Amino acid sequence: MSEPLHAPLHAPPRPAPHDGAQAASASDLGPGTSDSLRFEHFFRDADAVPEQPLASALQQRMPLIDALRGLFSGAQAGVQLRLWCFMALASQPQARLSRDDVNRLFHMLLPEALDSALKRLRELGLLVWDATPQDYHLSPLAQQVHALLASLTTPSTSAEEDEMSGLLAQVAGAQQLGLVNANHLQHLHAQLARLHDGFAEAIASGSEARLRAAQPRFDRALQLVDRAGQALTALIRAEHDDPRLEREARAIGQEQARLLAMASQFTRALQQADRQRVTLGSTGLTTSDVRLWLQQHPALHMLLGEALSVPVRPVMVSSHDLLDVAEGEFERDRPSPDAAAGLPPPAAAAEGALETLSLPVELGALVHQFGRWHEQAGQTENPTRPLSDAILGGRFAQAAYRLQLLPLVGDAQAQTLKGLTGDLARTPWAWAFEPHHTGTDDEAVALISVGTLRPLDTAPDTNTP
Repeated sequence: MSEPLHAPLHAPPRPAPHDGAQAASASDLGPGTSDSLRFEHFFRDADAVPEQPLASALQQRMPLIDALRGLFSGAQAGVQLRLWCFMALASQPQARLSRDDVNRLFHMLLPEALDSALKRLRELGLLVWDATPQDYHLSPLAQQVHALLASLTTPSTSAEEDEMSGLLAQVAGAQQLGLVNANHLQHLHAQLARLHDGFAEAIASGSEARLRAAQPRFDRALQLVDRAGQALTALIRAEHDDPRLEREARAIGQEQARLLAMASQFTRALQQADRQRVTLGSTGLTTSDVRLWLQQHPALHMLLGEALSVPVRPVMVSSHDLLDVAEGEFERDRPSPDAAAGLPPPAAAAEGALETLSLPVELGALVHQFGRWHEQAGQTENPTRPLSDAILGGRFAQAAYRLQLLPLVGDAQAQTLKGLTGDLARTPWAWAFEPHHTGTDDEAVALISVGTLRPLDTAPDTNTP
């Protein structure tokens, strides 16, 4: 059984070898590039091309480059179709797929579209049809192409994060497998330098908008560098035979240190932007809120309304009017010679009285009562008194005030004060509450917390509130 038929679609031919030493003209760089043109024709000296490490590495990967050329050539829709089919085939767990398996996998496609995509993949050497078992399988070249294009299937984020995460993952993985080379480190070094310069420009601008926009990218970059720090540290400390690899590893360490040192500068710049933010009255709105609202407004010109409907009316002033106004200003600013000079005559100060805030009489009465009870405590067998004896009496406000003064008794800070407050704190009594109330015979207070008052010579060592 022969291979399934496909729609006629031809891949772009690979460039034929050409050994002539002709120079490349400007027209050769356009869309109509000749297939006979070679890479060496763009150099002043064709013999210097093998001396370039990057050019030599690309020359060794020409089959891979040709496969990518054929995969990405043509209209955008066709490229997207071929990429989707190729990535779907590469993600299948089976090593070999029959034509029925392929038809079931792409059952939603039109037959003509599927045939054209499969034919292009086969012509590029990415998909191989084996006539004996009647099935498809991916070639080793397809596995290399899939390794390059695997990042296209990840969720889309910002371009900086995609490039940064991809490079760090590539370097970290290559370090673990022992396959890292100088080109990987060189690309990572360049990306770290670009990120540092971008963040430095945002800090130097002082713009809150640029700082807020760069903050998530900066945090993401620090997080990625921190996660890959172990692999980068191992690369820097390892002994390499290649001097380029050692130089790039140390350069990456320096760029990593510069990026980490920028964290404090970024924080200071954000704090400076916060200090410059102005709150508009008592509304709670800030200038940052107004800026964000203006940026998101769909039509800023509509905010003007009819402000420009009335033209500006200039006021024409003649030269003699300007002269009269200037003379009037000079005359008004000139001091009068008839004005009295010197200090005013002395006068006796008016009599007055210095009024001071007097403390409530209940405070002094409470201090006096505690002192009198302490004198009587040594003459009785049970000097303990109920708390209501010190609280009740008079109106409810007076009883409540005395209850609020009670925590001052024995307070260490209040004992250093002078006056009645300090005398109350230094009173040799201790007090204690109990978690229930009791009724009273007082007219102003119906219930009061049960508590006791004890002299310090018979009271416990600690106060129980």
